[in-house]
Amino acid sequence: PKADSTRLILNSKAQDTVLDLAATRGSVEDLELEDVLKVGYKGIKCVESGGPEPGVGCAGRGVITSINFLEENGAYNDVDYVSYDVLGDVVCGGFAMPIRENKAQEIYIVMSGEMMALYAANNIARGILKYAAGGSVRLGGLICNERQTDRELDLAEALAAKLNSKLIHFVPRDNIVQHAELRKMTVIQYAPDSQQAAEYRTLAQRIHDNSGKGTIPTPITM
Repeated sequence: PKADSTRLILNSKAQDTVLDLAATRGSVEDLELEDVLKVGYKGIKCVESGGPEPGVGCAGRGVITSINFLEENGAYNDVDYVSYDVLGDVVCGGFAMPIRENKAQEIYIVMSGEMMALYAANNIARGILKYAAGGSVRLGGLICNERQTDRELDLAEALAAKLNSKLIHFVPRDNIVQHAELRKMTVIQYAPDSQQAAEYRTLAQRIHDNSGKGTIPTPITM
């Protein structure tokens, strides 16, 4: 909904969103797939759902509208992976739509060792548990985006164990990420031989190898 997930893959400013284009044209039915789907680095197909103005309506509606539009127009044909970059806000049901409608198979929670990030990760696990019991979606694991807090790796591994899951990868903090962002690139494109690029390749391989090994989470109760 923030429309900032694909810009580095497209080497551009934020792309036009499904909801913005629908508002301009009149409705979603007035859109064509090529209006909203743009192809970026290495042939990655990109779509941004968008959302309403802050304080107006439920941003999760954009997720629902977009997925339905993409399904009806064959966007999911001939792709190896489908990734949803969804806000970690399980209060609004729309954000849980890929989980609720069995559109997603595995959920990976991106977190850090900061207290509120750990709290949010546990909350998301509670949301996954609600839908995992009656469906096929599973928690794939945690991905820790290092913030360089004390004992961060230990905390991430401990939370993963508490959630009946595992830490898929600990991504170290590196300023090369900001250098790439300033040039509207991903790290893989900007510095393919860097250590940070190697970290992301390792992460991708671990997600690939983890297919079908997800678990039903056991959130911590307060």
